[in-house]
Amino acid sequence: MYAILRRLLFLLSTEKAHHLSMHCLMFACRYSWSKRIINRCYEIKNPALQQKLWGLQFKNPVGLGAGFDKNAQYLNGLEALGFGFVEIGTVTPLPQQGNDLPRLFRLPKDEALINRMGFNNDGVACIAQRLRVWKQQQLMREDECPMLIGGNIGKNKQTPNDQAWKDYEVCFKELFDVVDYFVVNVSSPNTPGLRELQEKSALAEIFTRLQAINNTKQHPKPILLKIAPDLSNIQLDDIITLTKEVQIDGLVATNTTISRSSLKTPDEKIKQIGAGGLSGLPLKAASADVLGYLNKQLKGSVPIIASGGIFSGQDALVKKQLGAALVQVWTGFVYRGPGIVKSIGKAWLKGS
Repeated sequence: MYAILRRLLFLLSTEKAHHLSMHCLMFACRYSWSKRIINRCYEIKNPALQQKLWGLQFKNPVGLGAGFDKNAQYLNGLEALGFGFVEIGTVTPLPQQGNDLPRLFRLPKDEALINRMGFNNDGVACIAQRLRVWKQQQLMREDECPMLIGGNIGKNKQTPNDQAWKDYEVCFKELFDVVDYFVVNVSSPNTPGLRELQEKSALAEIFTRLQAINNTKQHPKPILLKIAPDLSNIQLDDIITLTKEVQIDGLVATNTTISRSSLKTPDEKIKQIGAGGLSGLPLKAASADVLGYLNKQLKGSVPIIASGGIFSGQDALVKKQLGAALVQVWTGFVYRGPGIVKSIGKAWLKGS
């Protein structure tokens, strides 16, 4: 069924197809009874899938990566599809239009996407208010194990790197009461100069300041770091050192890549598309390499959320065997459809 729907959606531009499909999902979930029907079709419910990390209870290990629901508009529909957790954002202090259209491209031959969105979002104040409403609805329902929300935070494009920590502080403070954990995003290739913040000194400043605020709270929130797949082992070693020095609670491995190697899509089309981060199946090996290296060096001391090239239950199981505590999908969700949550859950149980 989804294969037919995907053919129709792929007739539209990538962003239009995204917004249309998600608005249709939200429309279908507008009543509690219709949401329950969708949930029964797509969610896998098994206590064996639940796990506790950072003091949080995840109902299953399958999450949706940041960038899909940038503005916390689709949480009700995504919950119906059975996701254990969703990362909203990337959120910046001020609203941003992002880069010029078109900025999201399909590579069907590679089952991949290229995006240069540029942190387009409604700004932290607006998004925090949406999350307050969402959280209140969750409290009223009193779910034993609700879908968790991660806050993926970044800096505004015009903010210079030496002042970037201020943007992360603003987002952290505004979102603190309405998300379950944070992810510091310094690895997107679509904000000029952002990846320079992956250097040890810049990361140390950001995390030191965020943890200083965090430690004043009665219930501190876990703060994770999202990293690129294009880092050298020396750069990864710096991050490993920092996990202890500035208390990085977890890692998300990985973001999109700037590499264009070994693609089936003709070079001419790739050149026409231009800059952007590549995600999907071509990222599977690189993200697995980073995951394996990190887990080996950290010896399991820091939980890692695996992301990149996860299209099936078997893909997720490989990540688990390499040391992933949880997994996130994004491009795989686009190409495989809503059944991906259940397929990963079934494979995860078999691999337990």
